[in-house]
Amino acid sequence: MVSALKETIAGYLKNRVAVAGFASVDRFSEAPEKHHPQNVCKNAKTVIVFGIPVPRGVLDSPDYNLYGLHRTYHTVYRQLDTISLDLCNFLEAQGKHRAIMVPSYAPMVFSGAEPWGLLSLKHAAVFAGLGAFGRSGQVYHPEYGGRLRLAAVVTDAEIPGDPVITEDPCPPKCHACQKACPPAAFTPDGAFQKMVCMGHTIKHAIYPIALKGPDALKHIERVINTAGHDYWLDCDECVKACPNNR
Repeated sequence: MVSALKETIAGYLKNRVAVAGFASVDRFSEAPEKHHPQNVCKNAKTVIVFGIPVPRGVLDSPDYNLYGLHRTYHTVYRQLDTISLDLCNFLEAQGKHRAIMVPSYAPMVFSGAEPWGLLSLKHAAVFAGLGAFGRSGQVYHPEYGGRLRLAAVVTDAEIPGDPVITEDPCPPKCHACQKACPPAAFTPDGAFQKMVCMGHTIKHAIYPIALKGPDALKHIERVINTAGHDYWLDCDECVKACPNNR
């Protein structure tokens, strides 16, 4: 019964996403407070993670790389969210299960000025066997590298997890992403600083207007989750430099 449900879900996703994997909730034991699957779905047992890649052609477009990346990201985000919602309803139709979507991007929650997903999709992808963390802090799939955009569904249906990838995805001694990073978002020992990267990369015309003054942080979650959803990307040098993405 359990394996049949897994096969049914995999078949449902087969022609809609490039990759899909399953992770049991016990793999999330070290998730931060309020970002555990059981904070997302009551009695959560399984996280289903899936992804769609950014086409390689976007990364080496001679004149429109960032234009293509912007539209690709936001098209894929919406597509993944639609698939997440459809999968929730499909799964609940199979029996007395609960399911809830984990959005591909927004809405997010904020710790100070730092954005967090409801659940870390990167960690979920690793726990579901879709890739492993590289030196850049990104998750690398064996075929698609770091080009996958991700979404997930958390459910109280108990479904067997997939094997976790334990191999280092980065080529030996490769530091191409760190060398290519314009804002130097990596510390000297190689640790990735998310907010340095985002401050350089994520732009939106509304931010300077809506997020100013002493009370700006009080409104940051509402602004970014609504008016700031369709943000502009101003850099993808690490993605282009990575040999895993070619």
